[in-house]
Amino acid sequence: MIRHLQAPPAWRRLAFVSDLHLGPDTPRTLATFEALLGRLQADALFVLGDLFEAWVGDDALDLPYAQRVAQALSSSAQHRPQYFIAGNRDFLAGEAFAQACGLQRVDELLTLDAWGERYLVAHGDAQCLDDTAYQAFRTQVRQAAWQQAFAQRPLEERLAQAAQMRDASRASQAQQAQQGLPFADPDAAHCRGLLLTAGARLFIHGHTHRPGCFSLGDGLARLVLSDWDLDHGNAPRAECLYLGPEGIQREALA
Repeated sequence: MIRHLQAPPAWRRLAFVSDLHLGPDTPRTLATFEALLGRLQADALFVLGDLFEAWVGDDALDLPYAQRVAQALSSSAQHRPQYFIAGNRDFLAGEAFAQACGLQRVDELLTLDAWGERYLVAHGDAQCLDDTAYQAFRTQVRQAAWQQAFAQRPLEERLAQAAQMRDASRASQAQQAQQGLPFADPDAAHCRGLLLTAGARLFIHGHTHRPGCFSLGDGLARLVLSDWDLDHGNAPRAECLYLGPEGIQREALA
């Protein structure tokens, strides 16, 4: 997997998306993503995890919506390199998935050098240290033995279990909101340490669904991507973030 990337001098614009949560019930979101890829003007694309609402193994490539995603990304790959960092929803994406989509898999934390600056890039879930229940779950499901046992189950069973886990997660989030409890953000001190160790000033990530730029002090900051959802609720959202030598630009697609 790629852990460090040096942008070639010819690159002038990088595109970032995250948390699309695509699935069979997201036709508008998927169509918007297909349209973006069809017209994208960027030298490289970075998909920062949770491309799918749930990815239960690369045999899911046979599902119709997954085939559409793979086709759109593989077509885009004819024009630019594309990089993928797994999120908490699609950490089971393997090499077959990457090849079908024209994606290069990236380690959980990428250092990116471009235009004389160094950036840290990640999905962002590993840095949410206050969410101790999730961190324990994350440790369990990232183990090879757990993943091998899970992969041996029939596809339909895995899809059903993923749906149950998703529903439980939504119920927990709704309960937190009702009780006025804060959702976990990446730990500020931890992020500062990562940036200082790497010699970077900006940490680019998704996961939290709270887009913005958040200061960490001393010129350090977190740059958070938006999630996507054009199919549910009354707050449609979709965004592509662009990074270039002139700075940062957000394109709203909703």
